[in-house]
Amino acid sequence: MGKGAPSIMEASADHKRPAFGNRFLTDEQHVFEHNAWDNVDWDADHLHRVQQQIEDNSHHKMSSERRQELEDQASRHWDQFYQIHQNRFFKDRKWLFTEFPPLAALDQAAGPALSMLEVGCGVGNTVFPVLEMVQNARFKLYCCDFSPVAIDVLKADKNFDPERCLPFVCDIGSMAAWQACPIPAQSLDVVTMIFCLSALEPEQMGVALSALYDRLKPGGCVLFRDYGQYDLAQVRFKPGKCLADNFYVRGDGTRVFFFSQDKVKAIFEQAGFVEKQNLSDKRLQVNRGKQLKMYRVWIQAQYVKPHQ
Repeated sequence: MGKGAPSIMEASADHKRPAFGNRFLTDEQHVFEHNAWDNVDWDADHLHRVQQQIEDNSHHKMSSERRQELEDQASRHWDQFYQIHQNRFFKDRKWLFTEFPPLAALDQAAGPALSMLEVGCGVGNTVFPVLEMVQNARFKLYCCDFSPVAIDVLKADKNFDPERCLPFVCDIGSMAAWQACPIPAQSLDVVTMIFCLSALEPEQMGVALSALYDRLKPGGCVLFRDYGQYDLAQVRFKPGKCLADNFYVRGDGTRVFFFSQDKVKAIFEQAGFVEKQNLSDKRLQVNRGKQLKMYRVWIQAQYVKPHQ
């Protein structure tokens, strides 16, 4: 970054907290009047029930042999996922610009050329909204995914622009894979990791974050959102699907880890990052027709590479 040029985090410093939403449940009698409520507090009884359900579904862990088998087949399982769903499973994440002010700042930033990496890009549900928003001709967007099928689907999209976007396949939990990636050291301004790190073996997470740290400019940031501990998806797992504490395998063979705020803080700070935000987004989603309550939990965080 040029002398005196502010980082993306500095350019968006006026925004201290993301806009999770502004619909708050103040009277339980009105719970079924809307489809969702933001920042819902849990009472002790609900927390106890959730903890008991998770204790029950995680009591028996899969064998180390089965866990290694899933690791060896991870790429195949994600390829099968994208072969089945193509670009129909996830919606474009235009909400990211509200939740993460550093992304919105990319379009206003002046000075040196900017570059960004979307980790776990899938078929482009973050990539295409970013390309649409950021019209800066000197902006470069890298994106990577574990699945070659996902990258092929992304490249085939009518909105793909090879002049502005460079997709590549990368196993982000492998240091050898990072050594072959096309991103120079200390070249990135922003990294986004949206429901991505949770797919790794917990022991591989530090490898991914250390590699990102090396490729970020001083002052560059990682924008993180992923599954939180006690999320409905964790509660719903049946016994026999747990690989390790808070780590499960889905029916299609893909895996998912559920983070606590403390876990996120520990793995990022161990890699050298400085915490700027670490929030638990507890949301109550409602099926009004069936009178069902669904409690979701996501961790949203921002971490910065400090200036040396």
